[in-house]
Amino acid sequence: MAVKIKLTRLGSKKHPFYRVVAANDETARDGRPLEFLGYYNPMTHPHQVKLDAENIKKWLARGAQPTDTVRSLLSKHLNAAEQA
Repeated sequence: MAVKIKLTRLGSKKHPFYRVVAANDETARDGRPLEFLGYYNPMTHPHQVKLDAENIKKWLARGAQPTDTVRSLLSKHLNAAEQA
């Protein structure tokens, strides 16, 4: 069972809101996740991003693979949080 850290879409039409989740790689985009790890709201300026760094690092240590979009969110926001 390979685990991915990916986004699930919430919100209404043309107003997306995403949750960052750890889920089995075979699970559908909006399927049942293993754990909720944060959220991303691209509709606000600046974008709202809240990530549970501790749990994300735990999943990465277990071998979870982030998707490309999640990888870019992690690099921007986790590094900024560590420097602050």
